[in-house]
Amino acid sequence: MAALEIRQFNCLSDNFGVLIHDPDTGMTASIDAPEEGPITAALAEAGWTLSHIFVTHHHFDHTGAVAALKATWNCTVIGPRDEAEKIEKLDATYGDGDSFDFGSTSVSVISTPGHTLGQVAYWIESDAVAFTGDTLFALGCGRVFEGTPAQMWASLDKLRQLPPQTRIYCGHEYTQANADFAITVDPDNADLKARHGLIAVLRAQGKPTLPTTIAAELNTNPFLRPDDPGVQAAVGKVGAPLAEVFAEVRARKDNA
Repeated sequence: MAALEIRQFNCLSDNFGVLIHDPDTGMTASIDAPEEGPITAALAEAGWTLSHIFVTHHHFDHTGAVAALKATWNCTVIGPRDEAEKIEKLDATYGDGDSFDFGSTSVSVISTPGHTLGQVAYWIESDAVAFTGDTLFALGCGRVFEGTPAQMWASLDKLRQLPPQTRIYCGHEYTQANADFAITVDPDNADLKARHGLIAVLRAQGKPTLPTTIAAELNTNPFLRPDDPGVQAAVGKVGAPLAEVFAEVRARKDNA
C-alpha cells in the first residue's frame, strides 16, 4: 500500500486547501471546500481527479465550494452526521468512532465539538495524519462559537492522545498570531520561544507553518497544556480543573 500524497495550498484570505491522493486507486479527496478556483488549479497541476470531499464542519469558509465541485466532478461528499442538515450535497455522514474506506486506506472519524457542535476530525492512522478543521490549530484552537469551553477542551484532549508523530493539517494560517499570544501565557517555554522565532521567519518568507505534529503542539501549544504548572500560574489557575484552565486561556485569547 503506497503512502498517501498530500498537497496543501492557500484559499480565500487565510484558509488552507488540502488534497489527499491515493496512488493505488487514483482517488483524490479535498479536505473541506473553501474555494473552487484554487482547488481546481491544484487538481490540474497534480493531474488528479476529485473523487471525494471530506467536510469537517458547516461554516461557509469550509463548505462554500462543495456544490460547485460536486457539479463538476460528481464527487462523493462526506461530512459530520450531527451537521447533516447544515451542509448541502452530502452523500454520507459519520459520527464519533466511525470509519470508512478511502481507496486502500481507512479513515477514522473523531467528534470534536466546540467550535461548532458537530465538527469532526479525520484521522488516517496508517499515514500518521489528521485533518482537524477549526478545532486544533498550530499553537492555537478554534473559537468556541456553538459549544462550551468544557466541550472544546474534551475535544482537544481527544486529539492530544493521538500518536506524537501524527501530522496535523488544519483549516487556517493563524500561526503567527497564535504564537504571539502563546508567549504571553507560557513565557518560560524554551521550545515555544524557539518556535516563535522560526514562525516569524517562515511567514516573512511567505511560507506556510503547516503541517504541524501532535508532538510539537504538546510541547508548545498552550491550549493543549492546561496541566502545565507554568501555564496554570500565568493565567492564575494553579491546581484548577483542566477545563477551567483551558477556558481561561481561551478567554484571554478571545480578548487579546
